[in-house]
Parts: sequence; C-alpha cells; structure tokens
Amino acid sequence: MTSNTPVLEVKDLKKHFPVKKGLLRRTVGHVYAVDGITFTIGEGETLGLVGESGCGKTTAGRAVLRLIEPTSGSVKVEGKEITGLNKVEMRPYRRDMQIVFQDPFSSLNPRMTAGDIVAEPLQVHGVTGRKDRRDKVAALFERVGLRAAQMANYPHQFSGGQRQRLLIAAALACAPQLVIADEPTTALDVTTQHQILLLLRELVGEFGISLLFVTHDFGVVAELCDELCVIYAGQTVERGSVQSILAEPAHPYTKALLACHPDRATSFVGIPGLVPSPLARPAGCLFAPRCLEARPVCREASPGQGRAASGAAVRCVQFT
Repeated sequence: MTSNTPVLEVKDLKKHFPVKKGLLRRTVGHVYAVDGITFTIGEGETLGLVGESGCGKTTAGRAVLRLIEPTSGSVKVEGKEITGLNKVEMRPYRRDMQIVFQDPFSSLNPRMTAGDIVAEPLQVHGVTGRKDRRDKVAALFERVGLRAAQMANYPHQFSGGQRQRLLIAAALACAPQLVIADEPTTALDVTTQHQILLLLRELVGEFGISLLFVTHDFGVVAELCDELCVIYAGQTVERGSVQSILAEPAHPYTKALLACHPDRATSFVGIPGLVPSPLARPAGCLFAPRCLEARPVCREASPGQGRAASGAAVRCVQFT
C-alpha cells in the first residue's frame, strides 16, 4: 500500500431498507437508514463517526464491512472496490477488517470459552497451528489487560469491561488493518470507559491499525480521534480534522451537538424538533426544520458540499 492510498475510502454510501406490505409483499417505500456518507481513513488514523441515536452510524459501519449489503455507493479497501465482490472474493478482506460490537455480552457465544472465542478467527483464517494459536491467544489476553488463566472462563464469568477487552482481543487476533468500534464504551462505567479508550489508543499506535470509532460522545472523539465525520439523518454534514471542527464548527448541526455537550455548554441547550422520519424525507436540507440558521432556500433544494474556513467539508448552503 502506498502512503497516498487510504486504508478505507467510503463515497456516497447508501443503505435503503424496503418496506413491504400486503399479501404480495409489494414494496411501498424505503427506510433511508444511510443516504450519502463519505469519508476516508488513512493508515494508523482514527476517524470518529458522530451523530444522534438513529442517524445511521451503526448501519454505515456494518455496510462498510458488508455485514449488510449497501444499496449503492463505493467502499474501497487499499484502493480496491469491495462492494461488488462475492463471498469467496471477500474472504481475504474479512481477515483485514474486524468489528467490536456495542454490546459485548450478546456478541459472545456463551457456550464457548474465552480462549476459544479469541482463537476462532485464527482457526477460520488458518493463521497459526494449534500450539502457536494457544500461545498467540495467551499473548493477546495479556496485551488487552486480561490474564492468560482466564482463557478457560466463559463470557458470563467476566465483567462488562473485561468482555469488551475480550472482543478487542478477538478483533486483533488476525492482525487486521481496519477495526470498526461500534460505541464500545456506551454500556460501561466512566472509569472502565477511560481504560478501554486508553487501550484502543495504545493499540492503534502499537499495531498501526486504522480505526473507525462510532460514537455519539464528543468527549470520546476529542480524546481518541484524528478525523471527524458528523452524520445527520444518514448523511455526512461535516467532515474534517477533530481539532478544526471542535475549535470552529461550521455546520449548524455540529454547532448544536456541541452546545448540548456538558463539557462545552454553559447551560442545557437542546436541539428543537425531531429527526425526520427515515420513511419520509423533507424537501431540501434534512436539518432545515430544526435549524436556527435556516433560510427559505434550505427548504427548497438539497445543499451541495462546500469548504469552511477551517478546511472542513460541509454540506450546507452557507458554504456552496
């Protein structure tokens, strides 16, 4: 891979779920879960995918990995388009792309020991022999803050933070180039959250992993991420470096999200209105009905992408 080739390049990614009704199960509409997300991640970089609950972050992450099939758009890994690959052609990429799910307990097989869970990717991809596999799993346990003696334990014998460490160990087993972490700290207490974030940051630096971190917490983004992609109603609305966006947010939605954050807000401020229904999109800018800076043109035409003074890419009529 050349230094100019991103590890992951996502362009105008869309995932629309059909809504079927009637005896003949005819399609009567679509749920626009992801409707135009664009970002890139370089080698060793961490990109935060941020937005309100239900904005399409998790669906986008799963579509990138093709755990669900995208409706349209482009996903390139090391410059290679993967959206049209069949299962056999995707197999080498499965080893290089891993995911850490939000709920560690439901993501772990309760009938498998912890050691077998972490060893399974190695076995599936034929990475090591049986003896080397056990040694590698033991080393992974130690690296993520677990004890090798815990390899014989079952998932229910671990705490929430330990289960998340177990998932991280399983994701790292095949030495992937890209890891998608889907809100891995949401269900954890504050102290454990901090420990997991420190672990992820260390692993990114140590192994040169590219990390896509899905979250709704700007505090986490500031601590962990290099780049930021803000999502609203399934669309990218602002994208750029974490420092520039946090210091000088350009899109009205990004400003509103930051105003809600307890570390930045001087008083509690909410965003008026509700996220538009994924079944019925309003005309024009999707954020216009809730935007305090909306103009008449915002409700008439969908905005293109422009550049803010900070260099961030912004989907707003103010910058086009």
